Amino acid sequence: MPIKAAKTRWQDVVLVCRKCSKKLDDQGFGPDGDKHLKKALKKYLKAGKGRKAEITVRWTDCFDVCPKKSVVAVNAARPTELLVIAPGTDLLEIKARLGLDDGRRLKAPPRPLAAE
Repeated sequence: MPIKAAKTRWQDVVLVCRKCSKKLDDQGFGPDGDKHLKKALKKYLKAGKGRKAEITVRWTDCFDVCPKKSVVAVNAARPTELLVIAPGTDLLEIKARLGLDDGRRLKAPPRPLAAE
């Protein structure tokens, strides 16, 4: 059978270690510290669903780093840098360290009011 391709609109793919997240009892991230990293990132980055989204956050198997009381995540576009993220880390900082701070998902600056 020949190889087939499925198209996506993904511009960024963030992989989060499932094993690390389970060790934290799926808690520690987000504004209230009550979500696991994947769910908190999906909400914060406004990641859509499926192949039509611009960004996706996915579970992955172990990266063989296995930190204590932290979660490993990586932007698939930058595989040379695995991030070890402690619970309670600010989501804005995580976004920047993953290399996602590129302006695509930022609100446009307000336009100045016209003089009357």
